[in-house]
Parts: sequence; structure tokens; C-alpha cells
Amino acid sequence: MASSDSTDSSGHGAPEADVESTTVLPENPAAPDEADALRLALEAAEEQVRASRDQALRAVAELENVRKRAARDVEQAHRYAVEKLAQELLPVRDSLELAVANAGRGDPASLVAGQEATLKLLAKAFERFSIQVLDPVGEPFDPERHEAMVLQESATAAPDSVLTVVQPGYELNGRLLRPARVIVARAPA
Repeated sequence: MASSDSTDSSGHGAPEADVESTTVLPENPAAPDEADALRLALEAAEEQVRASRDQALRAVAELENVRKRAARDVEQAHRYAVEKLAQELLPVRDSLELAVANAGRGDPASLVAGQEATLKLLAKAFERFSIQVLDPVGEPFDPERHEAMVLQESATAAPDSVLTVVQPGYELNGRLLRPARVIVARAPA
């Protein structure tokens, strides 16, 4: 028996064409109140991002300003570090100039008094800036702080001790500016 419907071997009729299955979405997936709430939350988050970005940019700019200010301060400190010392040394120079100008006119006693006054001005300036004189007579020779000029035999001084200071040394806050030039004692032969 021939029929226009096609049947499979089980005797059931098969559809003539495959039907595609489609999912139908509702027109508005979220309720209107929920969509507005999400939109407001998104706007608030975007505003917070803008504010955070602005704050970060300001912080970077402030950090750059602090860095520039610190570099400028360091440069000024290097440039004018000796200004106070120079101000302390000006009276010493004035005193020396006065001594030179009056060298031929004054008596020897007043010249010596002037030189002593100049030396006191210089000592005061050194004291204000923590510059100490190294005068190591009698101390053990220290190659870190002393420069040996000569070894001299001595029956009275301990061997390897400073017998005489040829030129004093100087320290600035414990840092050696110039070693003391000394004559060092050695045992008699």
C-alpha cells in the first residue's frame, strides 16, 4: 500500500522537515526597578573610578613636586654649605689684612698681639664648626691619623710614639681633614 506519508520501519510517521528549536526571551529580562538600580550602581562605580583616577594623578603630581623640591634643597645645601664657615673666616681675613697694612709702622709687640688676636678668631671659627686640632705629642703613632716625617732615636720616649708634631692635623666631626705630620720615636740603637 502506497501512501504519500513516509513511514519508518516502526510504523510511525516522521516529520517532513526538521524544526529548529528556538528559545524565546521575554521582552524585558529584568524588572524595571532592578534595571534602574543596576544603572545607578554602574554610574556610581564609574564616578568612583573617575574620582580614584583623579586622586591617583594628584598623588603622582604631588610626589613629583616633593621630589623636585628635595632635589632643589639638596642643590642649595651643596652650593651654600660653606656659607657660615666663610662668614666666620671673614674677620680672620680682615685681621690679617690689617696686620699686613701696618707691618712697617707698628712695633713688634703690637704685631704679635695682632697675630694672637687673629689666631684666636680662627680658633673660635674652628670651634663653632667642630674642627679639632690634632696635636698627638706623646701618643702612640697612628698611621690613620698621623703622617710620619722622620724616625728619631729617643731614650726618653716610648718607641713608636709621637715625639714632635711638625704640622698639626685637623678633624671635622671625627673625620680626618689632614693628618698630623709628626716625628716618631724609635728605640736607641
